[in-house]
Amino acid sequence: MSEMKDIQHIRNIGIMAHIDAGKTTTTERILYYTGKTHRIGEVDDGAATMDWMDQEKERGITITSAATTCYWNKYQINIIDTPGHVDFTIEVERSLRVLDGAVGLFCAVGGVEPQSETVWLQADKYHVPRIAFVNKMDRVGADFFGTVRDMNEKFDQTCVPIQIPAGEGDLFTGIVDLIAMSYRTIVEESLGKEFVDAPIPDDMKAESEKAREKLLEALSDFDDTLLDDFLNERPVDRADVVRAIRKGVIDCKLVPVLCGSSLKNQGVQKLLDAIVEFLPSPQDLPPVKGISVDGKKELVRKPQDDEPATALAFKIATDPHSGKLCYMRVYSGQVKSGSYLLNPSSGIKERVGRILLMHSNKRSDIPVASAGDIVAVIGFRKTTTGDTLCDPKHPILLDLMSFPEPVIWIAIEPKSKVDQDKLLEALAKLEEEDPTFKARINEETGQTIIAGMGELHLEIIVDRMIREFHVQANVGKPSVAYKETISDAVDCEGKFIRQSGGKGQYGHVRIHLEPAQNGTPFVFENSMKGNAIPKEFVPAIEKGIRNAMTSGVIAGYPMTGIKAILLDGSSHEVDASELAFEVAASRALQDGARKAKPIILEPVMDVEIICPEDYMGSVVGDMNLRRGKILGMVPRNKVQVIKATVPLGEMFGYATALRNLTQGRGAYTMQFAKYAPLPVEVSNKMFATTMFN
Repeated sequence: MSEMKDIQHIRNIGIMAHIDAGKTTTTERILYYTGKTHRIGEVDDGAATMDWMDQEKERGITITSAATTCYWNKYQINIIDTPGHVDFTIEVERSLRVLDGAVGLFCAVGGVEPQSETVWLQADKYHVPRIAFVNKMDRVGADFFGTVRDMNEKFDQTCVPIQIPAGEGDLFTGIVDLIAMSYRTIVEESLGKEFVDAPIPDDMKAESEKAREKLLEALSDFDDTLLDDFLNERPVDRADVVRAIRKGVIDCKLVPVLCGSSLKNQGVQKLLDAIVEFLPSPQDLPPVKGISVDGKKELVRKPQDDEPATALAFKIATDPHSGKLCYMRVYSGQVKSGSYLLNPSSGIKERVGRILLMHSNKRSDIPVASAGDIVAVIGFRKTTTGDTLCDPKHPILLDLMSFPEPVIWIAIEPKSKVDQDKLLEALAKLEEEDPTFKARINEETGQTIIAGMGELHLEIIVDRMIREFHVQANVGKPSVAYKETISDAVDCEGKFIRQSGGKGQYGHVRIHLEPAQNGTPFVFENSMKGNAIPKEFVPAIEKGIRNAMTSGVIAGYPMTGIKAILLDGSSHEVDASELAFEVAASRALQDGARKAKPIILEPVMDVEIICPEDYMGSVVGDMNLRRGKILGMVPRNKVQVIKATVPLGEMFGYATALRNLTQGRGAYTMQFAKYAPLPVEVSNKMFATTMFN
């Protein structure tokens, strides 16, 4: 991390995929081949370097994104290994926000699985260039070309192999490189560190020539020299092929596809070569854009050390030794230990205590972080996920990050008074770490409610509270995070008038309520003509409406999807106050919501079920009983893949039910799709006699 390093030799990459595609296994091989580690840590043994949390070791899954830095052929590769489970999708989202490139991993047997599509769309959102690695070619049922075909059907970019496997499943022996037109096998005793490049076997020459022809045809769109040589049937130089692939990747129009078996140490060194050859450096991408603090001017920061310092905090972590760790990506300038950065969102200056280069949960101090670096900082007090940090003399606000709303909640109570304070402290720290985790107090019952993205998410949160924060608590059963909205438009009125001798309180508003369009949570407009209400009270009116929306009129669930238009009202020269207008607006919202045909909304999930064909009828029948809607059934490698949407409230305990229906041979994945109206008959049954508790 010297100040003299060449930014062209930096690669900031993430590894993303569906759960069990082999992300962490691949990362472990990368660390081994680059000399970062001296032994390969296996996920199944609970010894993976990047899965350092106790919960990750026990479950064999990645829960939190982990960062590390390694070097390959003089290139510095900053890697973030992300989770594959849908409950932790925020870890992928915020990692992709700060990365320059990504490796999409696909299982050669499973193909493009649901979470693979989700993370791919997240990468599209941030215009992240990608390469693809089809893993597990040694598995029975592996289908490389089927997976590539699946990718081209589901993704917008052209996905084209730059390698093909020599055999599949038990017959997988090596990799044919379509750029060099050579055949690589590994020396097994060296765990893949040593390899042999040889001529392509005779029985694969025809297939390899055909695959190379398709590659060159796809690349001809990206390089005129290559196009000319290809059309005139002249030999195409390797440099032209590499240049064309790199251009297509950086433009997010082309995805080169590699193959291998990380567990068997096949193909990972070729993957490292592809990372440094095809994925961009920070300078290959457009400069980061932001706005001035007043929002009136667009600002640009180039990835250069002589630019004003600009960074984005993308992750907060609680560290038992140093308190709060803030992970940040430096986009421009230099950040030095002991200096100050401005958080323009809050106006607070934060002191950079120590700058750390992370390797999973281990770290080393460095004196300065430069443009392109991903580091952790100790010393920030008020910074949260998504905050911009910049040179105090040159303030800039980068684009904000958006986070999905929690869909499931449970009640949690401390076992003793001693645990009460510990619980509140633990929840505050966990909320700061994870923007998709929420905690609140139910004012009616006094219960503490915690909400998250799924059962596993909340299970991990509770486990961390017990182990890390030593909180003993009683935990309730999971419940669905319902919401309320309105289905009709109404005009409503709210007043708060109190005379008590001396200065009183006076607030009076007339508001129009209607359903918001396109799923927008809340819209406020001021359409008031004249000056019946002084302008300084309008923000208090909006605040009153927002506060009232935290508790709905049917069952006390938070309200969403409401557009509120301030029409009119009245004021008082002496008694008008912000508090009075806030209360008046709150009353208007509650009154109007009752008249506007309120309805309950429930979270609906996208579900993909994989089961043998013999059990398909039972599985579909069970889905129908759960109010599921079957979207399609597709055969895949001797099993059926059933795609459906189903209310989350009907899916508790489904893992056990599916095992019983398929004699243990079925599996499913589930992720949030949308909020939809709860059917009237179900709503009446659930809420006719009971109120939110």
